[in-house]
Amino acid sequence: MIDEIRIRDLGVIDEAVLPLHPGLTVLSGETGAGKTMVVTGLGLLLGGRGDSGLVRAGTGRTVVEGVIDLPAGHPALQRAEEAGADVSDGLVLVRTVQADGRSRAHVGGRAAPVGVLADLAEHLVAVHGQADQWRLRRADEHREVLDAYAGADVAGALAAYRAVHDELSAAETELETLRAAAAERAREAETLRVGLERIEALDPQPGEDDVLRAESERLGHAEELRTAAGAAHDILSGADDDAAAGQGIVDALATAASRIDLASHSDPALAALGTRVDELRYLAADVAADLGSYLAGAEVDPARLDQVEQRRAALTELTRLYGPTVDDVLAWGADAAVRVAALDGTGDRIEELATRLDALVADREAAATRLTAARCAAADALGARITDELGHLAMGSATVTVAVEDAGRFGADGRDTVEIRLAAGPGAAPRSVTKAASGGELSRVMLAIEVATAQESASVPTFVFDEVDAGVGGRAALDVGARLAALARHAQVVVVTHLAQVAAHADRHLVVEKSDDGHVTRSMVHEVDGEHRVAELARMLGGSGTTAALDHARDLLARAGH
Repeated sequence: MIDEIRIRDLGVIDEAVLPLHPGLTVLSGETGAGKTMVVTGLGLLLGGRGDSGLVRAGTGRTVVEGVIDLPAGHPALQRAEEAGADVSDGLVLVRTVQADGRSRAHVGGRAAPVGVLADLAEHLVAVHGQADQWRLRRADEHREVLDAYAGADVAGALAAYRAVHDELSAAETELETLRAAAAERAREAETLRVGLERIEALDPQPGEDDVLRAESERLGHAEELRTAAGAAHDILSGADDDAAAGQGIVDALATAASRIDLASHSDPALAALGTRVDELRYLAADVAADLGSYLAGAEVDPARLDQVEQRRAALTELTRLYGPTVDDVLAWGADAAVRVAALDGTGDRIEELATRLDALVADREAAATRLTAARCAAADALGARITDELGHLAMGSATVTVAVEDAGRFGADGRDTVEIRLAAGPGAAPRSVTKAASGGELSRVMLAIEVATAQESASVPTFVFDEVDAGVGGRAALDVGARLAALARHAQVVVVTHLAQVAAHADRHLVVEKSDDGHVTRSMVHEVDGEHRVAELARMLGGSGTTAALDHARDLLARAGH
């Protein structure tokens, strides 16, 4: 609910603070005092159009500030937080309109687009008046009023319908996508199969490109390798003519070891050196043997070299197409096999979806039928209830019906169009309330709807009615006040009125007063109670100060339960 509204330099209002409370609050005052400016200020706070003409003459800007108290998790708090607002201490809204027409908005201490205020307004306040926005401005809102009034019966049917509708929509989208991409998938599968056939035909092995590269290098230099290995073998074994005295290194090391051994018993240090020479001899003998084996296997084989190069060329073609290495090619092949399997299974999925769609279409039809039946049952009750309320609001000859008709298409909320229609009198054709109600009837029709749906529907926390009592008086005016009080048991209600019969039902009575010092006209707002309230009601009755008017005012308060 709204805790407080502060207005500065708006029209005739110099500065005013409106402390608002739960229940019913009325604003009264003499004509021209600025009652409507209070509603205009609230409209600015809720994202209404800013106009430089609203700025009080002689000032630079109009400022309207509102403090709003909401429970945790309220949609308005969530929207404010999305806009970057700080809502830890409640929601504070500020709207300024400059004398040059520029407008600014702040939400929770942060600058925000004016559109954010309008977004918040949908969750905060419903304003009803001859020139103000009201809840049934869109066709969808008629349906929302009916669904909220119907409660669990429609809510359950709507949830069931939405579940099957969403599943059907998802299946239709998937099927359309699969069918549209069928040719592309076929081309992709064929391309992958060609690659898999190439890989299968060549049958590369992991790391084979590295192995062949090494073998190619070895076969290409076979003669050079044999010559080097042979020369080394001859030097070690003594077959080389250049070896010392025809003796190989192995034999030379053996002779050296023998000579040291003969004299080593006289010096341990020489014995140790002899051991090291022996180690060299054994190592040289091993290397010579290995060189001999290498020479035995290192034959020049041009045919094998040709085979290796051909195999490498074939593998290079694969790596050029499917990966930098053979291992990458094999990995691509594994992925391609999985993808081909998935593509081949698409046809099965299309057939499965087509079958599922037939069942979902039937299910949605049945769910929509149940939803329509639930709405029709609630529509009859709601129309009768609103009509009954209008009978207490000086519109006893008016009849309200809630029409539920087939829209001819399925939407997210069913296939129904819902319209609340008003027949203003006997013989009048029912028309949408947005067209059938006159300017003076709009607020009363909306009051009837709000009261009729207050207990069943989760509406906005605050309702504002401007001139809801236009064209009524006497007993009908008392009924209007009683109906506003009934609505105020479930929500915060603020009413601008000129009728004492309405004001008498208020829990709080605020008066807008105008003062004129001969140069500047100012208006202020203050709360009245006790005898001051009696005096204000007497003024509204047209008998300010007279005993009869004061007695009448006290009687109105008593009849209203105050």
